[in-house]
Amino acid sequence: MSITMHRLNYFTKREVPLLDTVAQYNYLKEELQAAMNQVLESGSYIMGPAVKQFEEAVAKYCGIKHAIGVANGTDALLLTLDALGIGPGDEVITSPFTFFASAEVISQLGAVPVFIDIEADSYNIDTTKLEAAITPKTKAIIPVHIFGQPVEMDAVMELAHKYGLHVIEDACQAMGSAYKHRPVGSIGTAGCFSFFPTKNLGGYGDGGMVITNDDELAAKLRILRVHGSNPKYYHSMIGYNSRLDSLQAAMLKVKLPHLDDWNRKRRQKALVYTAQLRVTPLKLPMESQGMYVIYHLYIIQTPHRDALLRHLADHGVGSGSYYPVPLHRQQVYQPLGYGLGSLPVAEQAALGTMALPLYPEMTDEDQAYVIAVVHDFFEKRGELQ
Repeated sequence: MSITMHRLNYFTKREVPLLDTVAQYNYLKEELQAAMNQVLESGSYIMGPAVKQFEEAVAKYCGIKHAIGVANGTDALLLTLDALGIGPGDEVITSPFTFFASAEVISQLGAVPVFIDIEADSYNIDTTKLEAAITPKTKAIIPVHIFGQPVEMDAVMELAHKYGLHVIEDACQAMGSAYKHRPVGSIGTAGCFSFFPTKNLGGYGDGGMVITNDDELAAKLRILRVHGSNPKYYHSMIGYNSRLDSLQAAMLKVKLPHLDDWNRKRRQKALVYTAQLRVTPLKLPMESQGMYVIYHLYIIQTPHRDALLRHLADHGVGSGSYYPVPLHRQQVYQPLGYGLGSLPVAEQAALGTMALPLYPEMTDEDQAYVIAVVHDFFEKRGELQ
């Protein structure tokens, strides 16, 4: 019997989730409950002191002037585009390989998303294709730091300056990652974060934030999030009801000091995966020089994705397909005319990418079991080196 099968049999069948939000809660339970009780006893549940305190903590963490809490990561993108005056007739360049919200917000304002292909290694937009997509209608670029992998921001910013474009960093999966020692989200006109429970810094419900050094933009965002009013009941804009509630802010403030340590643990576990899975034919994550990747997800790629997903599930291992349909091939965007094969790298990624379990509290034994199950899959196919 092979070494891989010995290893697989050594472990009794385990249940290893793709992620475990409860483990983190249990670790901080007393602090979180104390923070929650403080808010409940204050009676200030919307836009209270806890929100301002968390905003100040995030601004300091990112080394930036303004942090504006909103209801979720999608609203962070939407309000930023709106505050920048993006609307009907405008074009915004973004990635086709991301969560739908990155393009959805462009369309909600009547603008047109323009998709360019991605890099095969990072799954981020291919900045060498960026300039060719710029037209007189282009008003902004939304680079998406997908899976916690920073975009090549020097190239993005160079073209943005050349053509007078706004850059809204979609850092919803990347809080804590860095590009050449600069926190992602702090490089462009604005950066947008999500605090959805599964994120590296996740709350216990929805939440989002915009960061920026632009005083005027920050002021507009603070007005837009409260129905366009300043002061209350006096409306200078058509706005939104998009506020980060005090309970989420208080609990996220408890978590924020732990984020760097959690991200380091993610990176350590990613290194173990990469070292141990090199004996398989999987396409594994790569880190470019100057990039600090925080592995929101550990993404692998294989033409046998669906079979591997089933094999993992059969052995109690959680996994997920990210993303099975690229945005330019979604039904709602068919009128834009992107035919099959128009963005081949994104389309290839959509056919084969998937995530393995990765979270800070994951035990060495659980990770070893996941690796053994993956080895077993490829050994049975005769593809294990």
